[in-house]
Amino acid sequence: MYLVVYGVNALKRVKQIKLRRGMSVGELADEMRACGVLGAGKIGKAAELAAEMFSDPEYTVFLTIAGPLVPGGLRRVIAELIDREHVNVVVTTGANMVHDMVEALGYQHLQGTFMAEDEKLKEEDIGRIGDIYVEQKVFKHLEKWMYKVLEEIPEEKRRRISVAELLCEVGKHIEDAESILAVAARKNVPIICPAFADCIAGFNLWVFGQDKTLQIDPLLDTSALMDKVFEAKKAGIIILGGGFPKHFALFANTFREGVDCAIQITMDRPEPGGLSGATLEEAISWSKVKPESEVVTVICDATIAFPLIVAAAIEKIH
Repeated sequence: MYLVVYGVNALKRVKQIKLRRGMSVGELADEMRACGVLGAGKIGKAAELAAEMFSDPEYTVFLTIAGPLVPGGLRRVIAELIDREHVNVVVTTGANMVHDMVEALGYQHLQGTFMAEDEKLKEEDIGRIGDIYVEQKVFKHLEKWMYKVLEEIPEEKRRRISVAELLCEVGKHIEDAESILAVAARKNVPIICPAFADCIAGFNLWVFGQDKTLQIDPLLDTSALMDKVFEAKKAGIIILGGGFPKHFALFANTFREGVDCAIQITMDRPEPGGLSGATLEEAISWSKVKPESEVVTVICDATIAFPLIVAAAIEKIH
């Protein structure tokens, strides 16, 4: 262990945050950045790095999504980032895209409580995600709608198709302007989800494939992701949560010796050794992040930190 001793005169002082009536989110983020320490300093730095990634056309920005972020209220935020061309690739869990479809079909996610009586919710045919409620009937509608979409994809194409291609086809069938899938399809932004089988719609695909032609090739999703990695002049990544989306996007970037800029927002801890809580500094050892990269990890609920960071970043560049 090495003890690094700094001369007092070489260190910046902690600047006390000053709040003013009518100050903007960007101005608040600047105050937090100037403070420079603890969570405030990290959110301020994250806003700074996000603004850099969003404003530099040389950046290919990868956004990874894990956890209930669409049902948790971030659907429009993510769709607008894609629409503004600030995000160029999305790597996500299947569940988030299921919940995007649920909203697109006209259903809502409802405000509930963590103190729920789950036996009663089951009787009322309501599923719970933390304090978010979803009526189970929506998934019956989703299943029928998915079969209709699949039927409209030419059978020859269904003989070997990636999840990214399939989700693009789904997006083309959605008229909701706030849908992540619809905006991504229109902007030609790939939605990468090789583990799509692990969601409700994934099981719908399995049922459909029992009687109809449907062969999903996950390696085609790897190819779609690698195309974006290899074409990137600079690679930036924003990691929301952890799980396979974090690893899949970061490991793909080892083929270019790592990303150039990274923001991670997580509530997980590094001590158990799991990937979701692993630091971005650890990722340097795997060539997932370049040693000279600017990185910041924000320990916070993504539904709190991400809107603040995005709002501040957009204010900085517009």
